[in-house]
Amino acid sequence: MAVKHFLTVPDLSKDEFEHVLQQAAAWKRQPYGGVLAGKTVALVFGKPSTRTRVSFSVGVYQLGGLPLTLSEQELQIRTSESIEDTARVLSRYVNAIVIRTFAKKDVEDLAAAASVPVINALTDEDHPCQALTDIFTFREHFPDTGRKITYLGDGNNVAASLSEAAALAGIDICLAVPEGCDLPKVKMDSIAMLSESCGTKFWVERDPEAAAAGASALYTDVWISMGQTDDSAKVERLLPFRLDGRLLARALPEALVMHCLPAHRGEEITDEVMDGPQSVVFDQAENRLHAQKALMAYILGGR
Repeated sequence: MAVKHFLTVPDLSKDEFEHVLQQAAAWKRQPYGGVLAGKTVALVFGKPSTRTRVSFSVGVYQLGGLPLTLSEQELQIRTSESIEDTARVLSRYVNAIVIRTFAKKDVEDLAAAASVPVINALTDEDHPCQALTDIFTFREHFPDTGRKITYLGDGNNVAASLSEAAALAGIDICLAVPEGCDLPKVKMDSIAMLSESCGTKFWVERDPEAAAAGASALYTDVWISMGQTDDSAKVERLLPFRLDGRLLARALPEALVMHCLPAHRGEEITDEVMDGPQSVVFDQAENRLHAQKALMAYILGGR
């Protein structure tokens, strides 16, 4: 069987995406299994991590495998050894590589040279494991179709992967972002094509109140991502897009409040809504464990 990588959300077909979501629910009900018995998964980190590191480590263990956590500095990536040679060496030792780093190209180069599955745990361009989790969490509350998610704030990796995942799940998505904070055009075009092929709607809205109207979930993320330079002008443009009680009141009465964490409380989201009864922020954090276990079981356990 060919090696199956998961670098972006569309690396899974619509049917595969649905299968993983269903299996995530099963793993949430029954956490332990032997799918990865006798297997080792390398967890490579170029960025600090809480949820990604803990959820993957615990997930590999609960599936019966051994998680091997390594920093990029320990592996000497880009200093004493190329990414490609690192991939070839790790492939001789482990059964899969999970990597959280900065550049998308680094993950692509790693996957191209690896002979074992590579899972993208985050790059500056994509956050596919988070998006898988987000749709799983949304579906726990709204299994019916015809729903809309509104993403508020900066057009970043979370917005990109969430939009792709929503398309595969049959959910409409509106990106409420100010001028100058859009996703790159090539990404926008690819999401639009994916949404059209899946029969869903994808659009950008400059008015946050109009974007929030009729939404089943309001989602936001930090305005300045890890590794980016603080930009006061950008923050000023984003202030009207803060997820607060005013915007939540525009959404459906049962709307969810979503955030991938870590949150800059008082900046992109207020305590009022993050700690409120409609918040599923910490459910999302927990569900990283279940969704990623389902993903690993599918990729490594035999498809």
